[in-house]
Amino acid sequence: MPATLVFATHNQHKLQEVAAKTGNQLNLQSLTDIDCHDDIEENGITFRANASIKSHYIFNKYNLNCFGDDSGLEIEALNGEPGVYSARYAGEHGNHEANIAKVLEKLQGISNRKANFRTVISLIWNGQEHFFEGVIQGSIRHEKAGAKGFGYDPIFEPDGYNITFAEMSMEEKNSISHRAIAMEKLIAFLNQQV
Repeated sequence: MPATLVFATHNQHKLQEVAAKTGNQLNLQSLTDIDCHDDIEENGITFRANASIKSHYIFNKYNLNCFGDDSGLEIEALNGEPGVYSARYAGEHGNHEANIAKVLEKLQGISNRKANFRTVISLIWNGQEHFFEGVIQGSIRHEKAGAKGFGYDPIFEPDGYNITFAEMSMEEKNSISHRAIAMEKLIAFLNQQV
C-alpha cells in the first residue's frame, strides 16, 4: 500500500496538481481528507517559517508525513514587499483587487519593475524536515491584463513572456510557476524515498 502524505491545504486544485505528478506512488490527502478544519495561524515572518508552521502543526497533531507551502510576490523597488504579507498587503486577507491597487500605487513613477514570485515547501517525512524552494523572475505591469489565475497574476509578467500569468492557461502557468518549480523538487525527493 502506498505511503500516505498530507498536503496542508484545503485547495483541491493544488492537491490534484501534485497527485498528477506523483502518480500511484503516494496516497495524497488534503486537510479536508483527514478532517482537519483547524485555523492554522501563519504568524511567521518568512515563507520558510509559515510553511514550517503548517507542516509541524499537522505532523504534531496527526503524526502523518505531510507538507505545507507558503508563497508570495517580492518586488525589488519595494525592498521585497509585499513578500510574506502578499495575501493581506492592503489589510484584509485575500482582497486581490485592493492588493494589486496598492502595489500599482506604490510603483507609480518607478521605472524598476523587477519582481519575482517565491514558493517555499516544508516537508516532514519520517520525522525529518526538508525544504524546497521555487522562484520565477519577472516584472510588474503598469496595469492589469488577463482574467485567469488569482492574486497578483494580472500584473505579473514572467521573464521571457509578453503576457501576464492571468493571460496564460492554467497548464501553461503551472508548467513554469514558482510553485511548479518547488513541487518538482519535492516530487524528485519523494520519488527517491518511495
